[in-house]
Amino acid sequence: MKTIKWGIIGAGNISSKFATGFGVIKNAEIAAVASRDLNKARQFADRFHISKAYGSYEELAEDPEIDVVYIGTPHTEHAANSALCIRGGKAVLCEKAFTVNHKEAERLISLAKEHKVFLMEAMWTKFHPITKTVKRWISEDRIGKIKYMHISFGFQAEFNPQSRLFDPQLAGGALLDVGVYPISYAIHMAGSLPVKVVSNAYFGKTNVDEIDTISMLFPDGCMADLSCAVSANTGNDAVLVGDKGRIVIPRFWSATYAELFDASGKLLDTISLPFEANGYEYEAEEVNQCLREAKLESRMIPLTDTLEIMKLMDRIREEWGLTYPCEKHAPCEEGKNTL
Repeated sequence: MKTIKWGIIGAGNISSKFATGFGVIKNAEIAAVASRDLNKARQFADRFHISKAYGSYEELAEDPEIDVVYIGTPHTEHAANSALCIRGGKAVLCEKAFTVNHKEAERLISLAKEHKVFLMEAMWTKFHPITKTVKRWISEDRIGKIKYMHISFGFQAEFNPQSRLFDPQLAGGALLDVGVYPISYAIHMAGSLPVKVVSNAYFGKTNVDEIDTISMLFPDGCMADLSCAVSANTGNDAVLVGDKGRIVIPRFWSATYAELFDASGKLLDTISLPFEANGYEYEAEEVNQCLREAKLESRMIPLTDTLEIMKLMDRIREEWGLTYPCEKHAPCEEGKNTL
């Protein structure tokens, strides 16, 4: 079996997590890493035993040995970094939020189709064994028709106006960083897009959305109550309530455990499925499988789903009157948002 060779763009925290998870994968290797800081790239390469370190993204995109690239840079750079790799003939796994807005996502998807290369959003949660088990429980009618979902992902980060979480220049705020998780999870479990969305946001000192609440109504009448935050510990659990029972998924976005209750609250079933590594291995395995089957997109995360979620988040921001600074200029600073 051919060894699939990966490159990583960005040598920060999320890329470190991806590289850690990758350690258990067979018949694939991380062959190169790129950072705008060559020393940082070299340190990352040494840490994860990667043979090549580049001081520019262009060098990695031009490397003929690389089959696929993981994009682990800030949201505002996703579109340009992905486009660079696609034009270089590389498959791309791009971190979420996939892009800053749906227009960027649309152009990126069109570019991938034009160059006939694989493209996928790195929504790792969908590939976790617990997520698949919960989805199976629903399909088996274990809790009946879903009537209500409560899903939250919020944490209290130390305020730093220069950090990616609080800097509007980096499209900071809760929605793109963590809000995409409960939104994607609710839509995945409901099996459809919502027909109505109402939301609110609290804007902090740097004018980014620090705490968001989102209410969704789905075509079959199911309601979803979602929240996300970067300045408050709102919890990170999911509760799916049906007319026959409910499912509780602690830490839903990286879950290894779930509980099933009947309508009276009696515990019927529990399941524990620890990760083989840290959970990032499953999305990488999905990409490897798709590449071996010569697919241009994943059945689990089709590009249409990614685009629809980006459109939905655009509509939410429009309701708030929130436009990121990089969206007000064409091109954005250093051309980062242009394709």
